[in-house]
Amino acid sequence: MSLSPWLKSPFTDLTGALVSHQWYGECADMELRALDCLEAYGLDRGLKKCKPILEDFKECALKIKQFKRMSAMRTERHRQYYTGEREEHWAKPPANDSY
Repeated sequence: MSLSPWLKSPFTDLTGALVSHQWYGECADMELRALDCLEAYGLDRGLKKCKPILEDFKECALKIKQFKRMSAMRTERHRQYYTGEREEHWAKPPANDSY
């Protein structure tokens, strides 16, 4: 994990913000906390000291646990359908006024 580019040029200065999560909003605060922590401790010590913050940011950005949970529910729904425990293959959508 590196915070600075390998080759610094005016092009990397212009496009550096495109790679961050500051435009999307959902993980922007977590990213700032992670980068502040890494800046305070340095990269080598920061990877150890800021590990919980970095793991939270990684989960927010990549949604690994959410995808695994969704995949497990989908697999269980398929299993129930093929064994005859469920009559419909897909789950029913929520009612129109439930949002």
